Amino acid sequence: QVQLVESGGGLVQAGGSLRLSCAASGLTFVNYIMGWFRQAPGKEREFVGHISWSGGYSYADSVKGRFTISRDNAKNTVYLQMNSLKPEDTAVYYCAVRRTFASSYDYWGQGTQVTVSS
Repeated sequence: QVQLVESGGGLVQAGGSLRLSCAASGLTFVNYIMGWFRQAPGKEREFVGHISWSGGYSYADSVKGRFTISRDNAKNTVYLQMNSLKPEDTAVYYCAVRRTFASSYDYWGQGTQVTVSS
């Protein structure tokens, strides 16, 4: 059974930093693309970024230059380092996995709340 557990969310002032973690189990971690998404109140869930098996990555324009995704295959964990946070980054952040770039994200975590105060 695949499980994804996010942690590291919290309340931070604008300009601050947070690092989110997503621990995966029940899958061969190195074979999966790991994605981060977020959903703000009243808005649709949006893509934040992803990292491939080999460490290749892609980010949404809204977070480029501020957020960094990394993965530790030995720990089955993916990270989202968030710097220069803005109030508009406030959302529930989710990690998800997919097998290939052509497939959908099949498994999702429960989410972790990030709140950025102005």
